[in-house]
This record gives sequence, C-alpha cells and structure tokens, in this order.
Amino acid sequence: MNTNAVRYLSLEWIDALTQAVSSNQAIALLACEHNIGITQTVTGGPEGDVTYHLQVGDGHATFGAGAAEPEDVRFEQDWETATAVATDKLNAQQAFITGRIRLYGDQEKLLANTPVFAALDAVFGAVRTFTEYR
Repeated sequence: MNTNAVRYLSLEWIDALTQAVSSNQAIALLACEHNIGITQTVTGGPEGDVTYHLQVGDGHATFGAGAAEPEDVRFEQDWETATAVATDKLNAQQAFITGRIRLYGDQEKLLANTPVFAALDAVFGAVRTFTEYR
C-alpha cells in the first residue's frame, strides 16, 4: 500500500479533492461563468453512507463533506455503482440509464454546467492516481 494512498470516499479522499478543486485554475475560471450546487450521496460503503458536494459560483469553487447549499442537483448511488464508475468499469451514462445512479433536481442546470464536469474530471483523475477502492 502506498503510504500516501487514500481510501475512496474517506474523509482523507474528500480532503484531497477539496485541495485539488481549490487549487485548480480551470475550475476557478469556470466558477466565474457557472453556478451550481451538486450533492453526491453514496450508500453502503466501508465508511457507511457518504455525502459530499461541489459548489461552483461567484468566482469560487468548493468541494467538501455534506450536502451542497444551495443544492441544485443530487446524485444517489450505492457503493458498488460508485466504485465501478470511478474505476471505469461502468460507464456513468449507462448507470443513469439503468437507474443505478439516481438524479434529482434541476436537469437543465446540470446540462448548462457541463464544462464544470469536464474540468472536474481532470481533478478526479489526478486524485484517482493515489486512491484505493476497497
């Protein structure tokens, strides 16, 4: 085990993403043009149920534990689905279509903020290099 490794969805993993989001210039620039609060809840994992958020707007982007405030969109999924999507064993779009990821809230706002997700994917990719999925 890498001594710098963090377990997926642990507080250390959330902290690593918090730091990565706060220092990412692409997300900071997008936060000047976009505004959305996203909550993600994963149930049944080793840490129990975990809820974290991304809040983007007014030139700021934050990531952290707990629900977004205000919350525009909420995703809910179980541990198996979350780890499969995170490790590219399951396509996220397929998980939506089959109901393994449930979406609540403003779908139009979600679509309007697609560039934020593209930038966030790079941040998740960087943290993924030292994440353990167990």
